[in-house]
Amino acid sequence: MIDLDEERICMCALNKIFGFKPRIAQTLVRELGSAKAVFELDDKTWTELLGPCSEFLGQVNRHELDWAEKELEMVAREGAVFICFTDQSYPRLLLDCEDAPVGLYYKGCSPPEETFGGMDPVAIVGTRDLSDYGREWCRKMVRAMAAGGKRPTIVSGLALGTDICAHLEALDCGLPTIGVMATGIESIYPCRHQRTAERIVSTPGCALVTDYPGGTAPLPIHFLRRNRIIAGMSKATILVESKIKGGGMMTANLSFSYSRDTFALPGRIDDLRSQGCNALIRQKIAEPITDCDSLMESLGLPGGVSFRDSADQLVARVNASRLPKDQIGKAAQILLEIRRHRGINMDELARACGIPYREVTSICSRLQDDSLISIDLLQRCTIDVK
Repeated sequence: MIDLDEERICMCALNKIFGFKPRIAQTLVRELGSAKAVFELDDKTWTELLGPCSEFLGQVNRHELDWAEKELEMVAREGAVFICFTDQSYPRLLLDCEDAPVGLYYKGCSPPEETFGGMDPVAIVGTRDLSDYGREWCRKMVRAMAAGGKRPTIVSGLALGTDICAHLEALDCGLPTIGVMATGIESIYPCRHQRTAERIVSTPGCALVTDYPGGTAPLPIHFLRRNRIIAGMSKATILVESKIKGGGMMTANLSFSYSRDTFALPGRIDDLRSQGCNALIRQKIAEPITDCDSLMESLGLPGGVSFRDSADQLVARVNASRLPKDQIGKAAQILLEIRRHRGINMDELARACGIPYREVTSICSRLQDDSLISIDLLQRCTIDVK
């Protein structure tokens, strides 16, 4: 039989009972000295504390403790742990938020104190319907964070689009990442992200977290409630793309309400996926992202390499055996120009870079062969983000 701490059982039960109003449970625990003491209150005292019409009257009972004991046994079998808000390992920034959960289910190969004890995390959120523009900039920003001397943890929600793009790029760049789930710790949603979830829990410094008990279904309201944890545990939130209404917008607004740095990627005014970002910038809720260098400076992450340096390195690595050395610098110049002007055609590239047209077409052909760019039938070039 698994030896479970009695106080942790009580905390787990309180987390379930007061899931949507965790402040009540936290206040009671602090006032009474322990979660166990909360369960020792009689009905009269509960009525005096909460009022005769409280929805929580009668809910704090022995039945919930029996449930919590079985719940923590399941958690242990899953290789996870339950962290209480009174534990030293609880995320420090999240604890500063009024609506911080009573506890967090945590699954990872590193102890939670190590995962949460490093640099303050940065959240990257946005639409599930991510455009090539959004995906390119999401990856570009994560790479810029990975290239600096200070390497933050990337926090997101393990969802389609922006979330999974941020998680995968962080893993590929060697940055720690935390996936905040809207289900129980035993259930990955969507199921197509099972492999990514396994990569996260098996990578040092990375983890999956949730405040939802086992068996929680992925309902829309659960995703909205989940967003407060993403914003709350992060020192800054970056909104990549979002419609006027969406989970990413909610997370960015929560970040602002927590007095955290909030950033948004501006986009075309006629693109629905950018209207949310543009609105936050207009309302001065979010600071616009204009380039990676200034973003890193605002995040307090200096020391990264510029895209010029990383482009040189990337082209040299991918094409070392096939592209003549005298063309490596030109290839980097072409990549930079395509980055600045998505859809630029070969004629425009030749003029902008001052490179003969025939040489531009030859270099671009090599870059396309190496999956760095895509060229359409009209010879328009874009960075390949597939």
